[in-house]
Formats: sequence, C-alpha cells, structure tokens
Amino acid sequence: MCGICGEIRTRGEVRFPEFWTMTRSMQSRGPDAEGVFAHGLEHGSMAFGHRRLAILDQSSTSQQPMIDNELGLGIVFNGCIYNFRDLRAELEGKGYRFFSEGDTEVIIKAYHAWGVECVRRFKGMFAFALWERDSGRVVLVRDRLGIKPLYYTEGDGFFRFASSLPALLAVGGVDRTLDPVALQHFFSFHAAVPAPRTILKGVRKLEPATILTIEPDGTRKTERYWQFTVGERSGDRQLSEQEWAEAVNDAMLAAVDRRRVADVPVGVLLSGGLDSSLIVALLAKLGHGSVRTFSIGFDSVGGQSGDEFYYSDIVARHFGTEHEQIRIDGSEALGVLPDAIRAMSEPMVSHDSVAFYLLSREVAKRVRVVQSGQGADEIFGGYSWYPSFLTTNDATQQYRDSYFDWQQDDLRRLLAEDVEDDHSTAFVESFFARTGATSAVDKALQIDAEIMMVDDPVKRVDNMTMAHGLEARVPFLDHEVVELAARMPSRLKVADGGKYIVKQAARSLLPAEVIDRPKGYFPVPSLRHLRGEFLDYVRDVLNSPAARERGLYRREFVDHMLDNPEAEKSPKGHSRLWQAALLEAWLQEHAI
Repeated sequence: MCGICGEIRTRGEVRFPEFWTMTRSMQSRGPDAEGVFAHGLEHGSMAFGHRRLAILDQSSTSQQPMIDNELGLGIVFNGCIYNFRDLRAELEGKGYRFFSEGDTEVIIKAYHAWGVECVRRFKGMFAFALWERDSGRVVLVRDRLGIKPLYYTEGDGFFRFASSLPALLAVGGVDRTLDPVALQHFFSFHAAVPAPRTILKGVRKLEPATILTIEPDGTRKTERYWQFTVGERSGDRQLSEQEWAEAVNDAMLAAVDRRRVADVPVGVLLSGGLDSSLIVALLAKLGHGSVRTFSIGFDSVGGQSGDEFYYSDIVARHFGTEHEQIRIDGSEALGVLPDAIRAMSEPMVSHDSVAFYLLSREVAKRVRVVQSGQGADEIFGGYSWYPSFLTTNDATQQYRDSYFDWQQDDLRRLLAEDVEDDHSTAFVESFFARTGATSAVDKALQIDAEIMMVDDPVKRVDNMTMAHGLEARVPFLDHEVVELAARMPSRLKVADGGKYIVKQAARSLLPAEVIDRPKGYFPVPSLRHLRGEFLDYVRDVLNSPAARERGLYRREFVDHMLDNPEAEKSPKGHSRLWQAALLEAWLQEHAI
C-alpha cells in the first residue's frame, strides 16, 4: 500500500513546488520511497506522485511512478493485487516480458493486453491512475468495495487526485466550504458521507468499483465495472444450512490465503471477536507458521470494560500464536487525539478510530502487514438492528429509526443554518427504490454493505493503519465472499444475534466460548462516557475562537450538551456531544 497523487492540466504547466507538497504530505502512507513523473501534452501537462510502502518486491525495480517505455504506459498504484502471480503467468504466456517482481507491473501489462476490462480480473484492493503516453489518456480506478481511497478536486483547467483529502488541501485552490447535504449525512449516517460527496464542496471521491477515464481535452466518462445485489437466487434455494456453512468456510479460507501474499511477515489484529478469531483459525488451518497477533485495551469507564483480552487470550492460547496485549491508559489516548483526528481523511466519529490509531502505531513497530476482520457485520448481518427489518413494511422508516444518529428535528436544534430538506432520508429512499434487493432486511444489508461500510469501518481502518505505514488486509471484503453472502437467505445471516452462518461455519474451528460470547466492540469507554480531561478537551474545542467564529452550531444547544454531557445519545447509545466536537476538531486540525 502507498500514497498516490496526480495533476492533469489541459493548459499550462504543473507547478512543482506545490505538487511536491501534495506528494510529501502522504509520507506516512509510504515511508520507504518517493517519486514523481511529469509529462508534457500538446496543450497542457500532467504529473504523478507516489509514496511507497514496500511490501512486494522491495527492490528498486518496483519503484513508482512506474514507466513502461516499450508499451508507452505509466502508473501510480496503491493497494495489492493478490492474484498477481497467476496473472503474470498468463501474460508471460502471451509474450509479455517483465522487469520487476511485484504486482504494479502486472497492472500495466494487463491493461495493455485487455484494456480497462483488466480490472475485472484483479482480486485485491486497489486505487490507481494509469496513463497512455501517446494518447494522453488517463484512467483512474477504485476497487470493488472501496477499500482503497481516491479523492479528487478540479478547477479552471486542472484536475487533481490523491489518496487522502488533506493531500489535496496541502496544494491549495480547494473550495473548503461545507457541503450542506454532506453535513446532514455526516450526522445522520454516523459520520459516513456517501461517495462522490465529501464534507467539503470542493473535494469529491471516486465511487467504489468505478473507472474514470479522462481524455486529453478534459472530457470524462465513468463506468461501474462491478456490482452485487443482496437477495436469494432461485438456484440456491435448495442449499442446506450445512452447505451454506461449508461454502462460507471455503470462501473465507481462499480469501485469507490470498491475503498472505507478501515479502514481509503478516500478522492479525485480534480483537477477541468472532471475525478476527476466525481469521486466526483459518491461517492455522492453512499451516501459516508462527502467527503474530495483537490486541489493544483501555481503562474502564462508567462500568464499561475497555478491553476484550479475556477472549483474545483464549484464541491466542488455542492456536499458539505469538500474542501481544497492548495496554493504553486514558491519558495516552487523550494525548494522541489531535494526531488521530489529523490522520482522518474525513471526520470519523467512531471510537474505534483512536483505538486503531494507537494499535496501528504499536503494531507497525513489529510487522508491516496485518489481516483484520472489518466488514463481516455488514456482509453477514451482524448488527443488532437487522432483525427488526424482518417484520417491517416500511424499510426507510425502520432504517431511520435504527441507524440515524440524528433525526431532522435534532439537527434543527444543533445546526445554526436552517435545516429544511431531509437529504438523508431522501438518499435512503432513493437507494432502496433503485436497488435490486426486495425485502426490507435485504435493502438494509445492501445499503450498509455498499454505502455505509465503505465510509465508516473500511475508511477508518485504511486511515488509521496508513498513518503509521501499516498495511491492513480485510478478507471478509474479498469480492467473492461478498457475492456469496449476498446470495444467502437473510435468515441465515441475522438469526441468533447476527452472523449466524459465520458462527456455524466457525464451530469446527474455534472454541465455543468465543463463538457464543456476547457481541463486543473495539471499546474506548472514555469517548462514550465523556468525563474529566476528555470532557475538558471537547469543551476547549467547542468553546474555541475558531468554533465560535465558524458558527456551525447553535450556541444554546452546545452549552446544553456541555452542561449535560451524557444527556444526548443516539439510538445506538453514541455520544452526540462527541460527534459534534469531532467534526469541529477535524475542521480545526485541517485549518478549514
């Protein structure tokens, strides 16, 4: 994994002092090397930058930007193509010659051999920009599930892109005005802002599974190259529960196996929950020797435990992993809050963000690649609100009641600007109307897997791990696993507290105590129960001159929340005070 950026000008020259600033702002994503390539056009110019995290082929032959002069192609690439060796063998059979041993060059040759359709052959996570020397065409691509980010901004005669939103801000010339629709989504959707919007008017993000082609004259076209629909297929209805469980085991075994490809050691972020524990079990089944596992824990607050070491220790002992408990006291979590917020490409309210930031900081000192269990809840129906959709006749209303952190009336109390149209409800209604899913529960699973997951847990893991040059791989988001889960009857997913079929698949692999435990979360109790120094931090953010000058919130409601920090909770029990403070803190950290 790496950081990539680029600028395409239909007239004039790329200004390199600013361009280098954009590239270097992503140093944490790629601490091992840096490179820039510029190319003149008949009526403009373009430049591409790269920060490298060397995981495959650590030699200089895989440095980027990578140029293939024989084919007239160049690329900057972030991610990993897990099946690159199979593709390379196929391409060698076609007569292609290779000068490196990694996956980057395979993308170049695959594009030359099969055109943009090559992306359908890739199994992995990726965001890349590839350009044709002779035509001046540029192609930008994002992976199927949006695991790897790609942001862009545009102005008079230019188009810029980067792996992070702050990298675009570093160059300047970006409209930093808050997008009022995105602002509503931020509060409704637990900080998720669906692509192509971001919280800023001047920055957009490429949607998952999308190819964006830019011609030399600046004209553009987009193509969606993959999609899935949640719902049963007639041909699958004869499958027994046991057959579904075996299919899940087979698909997950293949997904975990693919994500072992690396020229450096691979570890596991072991929370002690079902998902990460299953990854450890499958690695053991594959004969992966000496698995390194890592868990994190915080101080307890308000009677809520801050760690799940009990369960992670069971898994570590059962499989004989090389396990480390990483214990963090509250003061340390508080001390890194500004750094963690600065590492967010977009403001993210989940407490997991700080936990992942601290865990990644420590794990990156030990290994450079980890597998992690994100995505299982959305793909296999693990959240507590899904069963309520089995009996409802109004999927949109049920989704609002179950998922929205703030309803429209709540936002009228909070936001200084008048809240007239309910953009978030309209978004959900529109999505449910056009999706191929038919039942209410399948619609909820579809929007969570296709939209909310991408801009909450997936983005969180990318941002927090890459803040420390750590590559995270997510086998539950293997696209073949997602396709399998999408076809599965919803009852096999949401039953028994959620992820029923994953639990059944795991029974031959994991101790029952881990499978049947109550569902846990990556806890940071101090952010759920704002007290002491954490409350002081929030008060300082919201009372700062920058916040008062911005005037985003109604002062009387801010004062109410500060006086009663636990009075305002979302339906899922999250602190609304923290959500409001987090957005303001992110804006301040990025000088917006």
